[in-house]
Amino acid sequence: MSAAPSAALYRFLLPTAVFAAALVTFLPGLAGEFLNWDDDVNFLSNRDFRGLGWSNLRWMATTTHQGHWIPLSWLTLGANYALGGMNPWGYHLGNLLIHSASAVLFYFAARRLLGAAGASGKPALPVGAAFAALLFAVHPLRVESVVWVTERRDVLSTFFFLLSALGYLRAVERGSDGRLAPAWRGLSVAAFVCALMSKSSTIMLPAALLLLDVYPLRRATLGWRRLIVEKLPYFALAAADVLVALFAVQQAAKLTGLGTHGVTGRAAIVFYSFFYYPSKLVWPVELSPMYEMPTQVDPLQPRFLTAMIVVVLVTGALVALRRRWPGGLAAWTYSVLMILPLSGVVHTGFQLVQDRWSYLSGMGFNILAGGGIAWLLDARARGRVSVIIARSATAGAVAALLFLAAAAWDQSKVWADSETLWRWAANLDSECAVCWNNLAHALSGQKRHAEAEAAYRQVAALRPMTASLANNIATALAAQRKDADAEVMLREALRLDSDLAGALLNLGSYEAQMGRFAEALAHLRKAYALDPRFSGSVKELAQALVAAADAERKAGRPGQAMSLYQEALTVQPGNAQARDGLEALPAGRPADGPRR
Repeated sequence: MSAAPSAALYRFLLPTAVFAAALVTFLPGLAGEFLNWDDDVNFLSNRDFRGLGWSNLRWMATTTHQGHWIPLSWLTLGANYALGGMNPWGYHLGNLLIHSASAVLFYFAARRLLGAAGASGKPALPVGAAFAALLFAVHPLRVESVVWVTERRDVLSTFFFLLSALGYLRAVERGSDGRLAPAWRGLSVAAFVCALMSKSSTIMLPAALLLLDVYPLRRATLGWRRLIVEKLPYFALAAADVLVALFAVQQAAKLTGLGTHGVTGRAAIVFYSFFYYPSKLVWPVELSPMYEMPTQVDPLQPRFLTAMIVVVLVTGALVALRRRWPGGLAAWTYSVLMILPLSGVVHTGFQLVQDRWSYLSGMGFNILAGGGIAWLLDARARGRVSVIIARSATAGAVAALLFLAAAAWDQSKVWADSETLWRWAANLDSECAVCWNNLAHALSGQKRHAEAEAAYRQVAALRPMTASLANNIATALAAQRKDADAEVMLREALRLDSDLAGALLNLGSYEAQMGRFAEALAHLRKAYALDPRFSGSVKELAQALVAAADAERKAGRPGQAMSLYQEALTVQPGNAQARDGLEALPAGRPADGPRR
């Protein structure tokens, strides 16, 4: 009579508990807003994704917006808009549900891998798999991927990555004579296509499957040629996606050149990446949305030197212990494989590392921890471990999960809004220029201009002045009615970049207010010519033209006034003031030249 409840426990209740734990842990994230960290450009100012109409679908399929080709992720975001408009709650809920579903897939994958590694029996195998899945699901490193709306691509690609891996494991189980079951293999390949269409960071799946063949599946006896041939569809898809990803990145961002940090500096970044993610898995404190790349990377700096030494020592030790503890080397190798494309071998942006890049890379260590729990329970069942040791270790494992879940709950609150996020980040690293800059933007959006100016000044103290930074400082100064100081800063911005449309627009608008129309129109016309779609360029130029025309009309120069009114209507055909100004001009006057 007890067999049925036991089977139901392991088949349904444990996966349900994993789903529920993942869901509850990140509930504070549902109250979060869209952030000024890509959410603004991805959603608030981007109308193309809003809906599931033909034009939306065509855009999703072809865009490389922000340097990513992620049509499937955009499709789910478009569905979010169709269901709930621009309410951020629905987008957060979507991320959370997908993450929770991924945790369940991870449970089933971990169960099969632990079984292949030698764990058996109940409760050792299912409880070990559940512990691995919970460790994955509630860890604070998950917060960035789950709570940040922009990272829909992270949670969705991981869901399909796990589905593909699970399909492969089923293909191995259901196959015969070492051959993969065709139907399950087909499902695995199809899921991999979906993973790549969600985010390119999943391209290392074929290498991960080969690693699983070695351990714990122990299929290497079939021969490497056979194993590689059966993975050819995966490798072909990955290679195609690499080309697409490089094209997408080049459309939106500049790849960091090798000469920026030199070969030794780039190697130091790679080793640091290999070290950072496993270390944060063990000690997830002071997590930040931005770990800024230092202006110079010196391999002999303590953090880089320590990372290289630890990586070399750990790798050497695990290779030496590979026969006695193959799972350790497998988990470490898997971590390196998954981090490799993101480690600095190819680099863009301001970051040194990012917490979200641990989403896939830590899974091997999670399974390793689950294997430890499975071994403990199996040893207790065989009488090899005392009751006290078994209960103490189990209590410690439960306490660790509760601690991690509580930390993730608190960390989710950090992502509630832009000011909270960047104030947290700036407090963690007072020398993070990106953190101060984004905090300043958040404060500016709340019209707290004096605080915004102070934050922008902090950026200027950390990094050389740039044209955009000078323009931002000028904007904050102008909002405080410090017009003279703002003008000085705008001229500095244009000295650094004479084609900065925002600075041209701001300076031209100020000059127009001061009645210096010749200077104002020179700046505003240039801003309009550089980018007619730039926010405010049409409105500000048309207003300045009308104001200049009114001044010419009052000064008794109707010809010049007429030309300016007509130019204003060319720029903004619906401008009522320009139309009224033209109608108010004396009829029959020549367009230019003196009156007779």
